[in-house]
Amino acid sequence: MYGDEATIRRILTQLGDTWAVVGLSTNRSRAAYGVAQVLQRFGKRIVPVHPQAETVHGEQGYASLADIPFDVDVVDVFVNGELAGAVADEAVAKGARAVWFQLGVVDPAAYERTRTAGLDMVMDRCPAIEIPLLS
Repeated sequence: MYGDEATIRRILTQLGDTWAVVGLSTNRSRAAYGVAQVLQRFGKRIVPVHPQAETVHGEQGYASLADIPFDVDVVDVFVNGELAGAVADEAVAKGARAVWFQLGVVDPAAYERTRTAGLDMVMDRCPAIEIPLLS
């Protein structure tokens, strides 16, 4: 329901290649670290978004979506469910084209707000699992 195949394909292949990864830090044991590597391998530019604004995988980090001084196409959200809705709202304000909530992150109200604002959205899926399936 929150990630039909057509929407997943559109986000991964048509909406642009700049992905802000919210929750991405230099912590190699976190899922965001590995997922960001896979996205890079498939040609995506990743933009780390984390309060420490760390450089990860060679890309400059930013403390928030609002701090990124250029457009982002997709906001990939690696924060817990209670915080995810606010990140989706920030993605809308930033002008992103899509929001992707990772496995285990579901917020139906955020989904409705984001879709009403005209963005594509996927929840409870992982782009690192989905993107290799497209080839």
